[in-house]
Amino acid sequence: MKDKTPLNQTEKVNEYMQNLEHPLKAEMEAIRAIILGANNQIKERIKWNAPSFFYKEDLVTFNPRTPKHVHLVFHHPSIVNIHSKLLEGDYKDRRMAYFINMEAVEAERLELQSIMNQLV
Repeated sequence: MKDKTPLNQTEKVNEYMQNLEHPLKAEMEAIRAIILGANNQIKERIKWNAPSFFYKEDLVTFNPRTPKHVHLVFHHPSIVNIHSKLLEGDYKDRRMAYFINMEAVEAERLELQSIMNQLV
């Protein structure tokens, strides 16, 4: 008999990632670990049909729809006050970050951690 216990939020993200077919899946997993490891108050869930991270409010969500890069959408209201070479776009309420390979993920590890901690 199959267990019908509802999945918790992290289990839902694990299931999503396990089923994801994306050429940069390893990079997405690395970014996920960086974000979660940046601050123990950051939690994850599936929102907008993608892994999303929050602390009190939504912080950042993966946009896995393109195979060319890993795309993060930072949508916390404070993101517009954070100045970083990693953040792109001049939108009034969000910023983007793009990673093309694992080398780029590792090169921006500390900057991504810093951004996440500033948002918390």
